[in-house]
Amino acid sequence: MKKNLSVITMSLVAALMLSACSEGTAGAGKTEVDDVIKIVWYPNESGTDMKSSREEIGRVITEATGKDVEHQLTTDYAIAIETLVNNNADLAFMGAQGYIEAKEGNEVIKPLVVPTGASGTLDDAMYHSWLAVNVDDQENFKMDDEFSLDTIEGKKMSFVSNSSTSGFVVPASTIIGHYAEKSGFEDLSQEDLMEGGTLFSQVLFGNSHQGSAVNLLSGTAEVAAFCDTCVENYVEVVEGDTNKVGSVYKVKEDAAEPFNTVTGSEFTLMGVTPVLNAPFVANTDVLGQEDYDLLQELFTSDDIANNEKIFVPKDSGESGLFFKSDQERFSLVEDAWFDPIRELSN
Repeated sequence: MKKNLSVITMSLVAALMLSACSEGTAGAGKTEVDDVIKIVWYPNESGTDMKSSREEIGRVITEATGKDVEHQLTTDYAIAIETLVNNNADLAFMGAQGYIEAKEGNEVIKPLVVPTGASGTLDDAMYHSWLAVNVDDQENFKMDDEFSLDTIEGKKMSFVSNSSTSGFVVPASTIIGHYAEKSGFEDLSQEDLMEGGTLFSQVLFGNSHQGSAVNLLSGTAEVAAFCDTCVENYVEVVEGDTNKVGSVYKVKEDAAEPFNTVTGSEFTLMGVTPVLNAPFVANTDVLGQEDYDLLQELFTSDDIANNEKIFVPKDSGESGLFFKSDQERFSLVEDAWFDPIRELSN
């Protein structure tokens, strides 16, 4: 994905100033270890409903390091990635693809920790990439009573960002793999899926998983890619089981922005694909090795695993960045763990 990153780089100086909002200031310029730890967040985690999670993570970091924490909120994946790459942030929480792009841009970037699955290990450290359609339109996406990717040709498609693992890279790989053996699509590429005219009539980017889902539910798109964990605060299963093709989800009546404009709307899943969990990553030049080691110890501790403001009890009804239903916690992870996603983006 180096090509994609280079294309957007020229516009980022202006974009960093105009598009990033923060509880600090994104892209504020920092080239050496100091007494402030800056965390840059993707748009998915920059909403007000995630504020309590962000603040609690900041609080425990301050308590452990004695340093102030600034939260840099963004409206664009590229801004978050470049902020970390260009030494303007210490930490980021980003998908596997974002980490891979950041690592390509600056070799000092390393994974800090990754949330585990319910087993408390990396064996089930995964979430799910969805392809969804509106309930009322679902029959248009079936062949012989089964959902089929053959039906998405010529449709209006919404992705999240071309730097999104579950909102672009994984579904794009699935779509390309399906169409590779079809006449006229043998050379279909990720670039072809970024704009209308080849497979889709139109392609939109929601800039967040929430935004992509709203593109679908508002009728702007006919098919949308987004992930389960980024919308679980806003929707509930009303038919079928979680993460099963054919299951129906409904937007909660009290859903926060941006779903407050589509409350009560329903969608169904036509595709579900497991994806490696998203890591916290660090720019080790800016953070420093001492704090990197300290934060790895902190994040993987039992205290953090049992902190209900960070791992919110699944049945609490509260919003959160991470949820706990069993043994979920943070785990150390090696760079090679992300190789399956690297292979998809090559």
